Amino acid sequence: MKVIFTRDFFALILSVAVVGLGSGATLPLTALALTQAGYGTDVVGLLSAAQAGGGLLVVPVAAWIAARCGGRQVIVGAVLTVGVATALMQLTSNLWLWAALRVLCGAALMLLFTISEAWVNQLADDATRGRVIAIYATNFTLFQMSGPVLVSQIADLTHWRFLICGALFLLALPALASIRKTPQASKDEHAAHGSWRHLLPQMPALVIGTGFFALFDTIALSLLPLFAMSHGITSEVAVLFASALLLGDTTMQFPIGWLADRLGRERVHIGCGVVVVVLLPLLPWAIHSPWLCWPLLYVLGATAGAIYTLSLVACGERFRGVALVSASSVVGASWGAASFGGPLVAGALMKGVGNDAMVGVLLVAALAFLAAVWWEKRRAPARAIG
Repeated sequence: MKVIFTRDFFALILSVAVVGLGSGATLPLTALALTQAGYGTDVVGLLSAAQAGGGLLVVPVAAWIAARCGGRQVIVGAVLTVGVATALMQLTSNLWLWAALRVLCGAALMLLFTISEAWVNQLADDATRGRVIAIYATNFTLFQMSGPVLVSQIADLTHWRFLICGALFLLALPALASIRKTPQASKDEHAAHGSWRHLLPQMPALVIGTGFFALFDTIALSLLPLFAMSHGITSEVAVLFASALLLGDTTMQFPIGWLADRLGRERVHIGCGVVVVVLLPLLPWAIHSPWLCWPLLYVLGATAGAIYTLSLVACGERFRGVALVSASSVVGASWGAASFGGPLVAGALMKGVGNDAMVGVLLVAALAFLAAVWWEKRRAPARAIG
């Protein structure tokens, strides 16, 4: 697995870790600042939607921007944009300006993650792709989880906290400057096959798999504690349910990536989907038995996270060049759309039908992923595009 030890890989991983820390701190800090200013959850939700909307806006042109400007230049520009936009939130309290800055941040972050995911796929080879992508995903998750911890330390620094978060992003620049080889893709190369409209029918399982995990991730952080408390679990214990899921996601991505490299990506991808579908309906029944509930949550987090990780791996196997950047942007769009709209649907159903509807929403999404895999398998084997 020589790719893991290259300087370019380490530099990319380090820069993405810094961005993960910054984004993991900025979102809760924005919510905290709005709450302290007297705004309700509706305004917090709208600001979150503004960032997701910015990401969706840039999806159709992500590959064109990368081809025209170059991968490293776009990532550096995105880091500068997010850092400056976050810092500017310190200088104003106007909600319209904050919304505009969050849209700008969302667009920049979408570009950054689209290109970095395509980049790490280019650095990997087919024999080690599962483990390489797993390291990338685990690294980002670990640092993103550290963001709220940082917020707890700087929350009282009301005159500096957004400036500090903005400066965090800029710490990624030295690592990016040390990278020697950058992804290259001519803006004319395979242009017809690089369009997201052309690629979308080629990757329904990857899009739905990413959407499933985005939904799973946001519901775990926002609605899972409410589900647990509705079953009589104390609030102190209920908030730990999300931690158990995240622990499984963080610690098991590399072993599952290794397994995918040995047994085959598609086989393990399907296996993770089956495990999720089998375990989800057991959650309401197991929630009152700690010796069942905690291991179940851990395995659910591991397998749900692997559905996303292996979707990224599959992008690298199927697509090349401009097409790979476009495919990564489609995956990013799926994440943004699901994390924005999914919890709204789940929350409404939990209120109207009952809290167990949360499990039903996740189960339907997981079944949709398996159905998309089945549909793909019925088609002719996909050739690498680009």
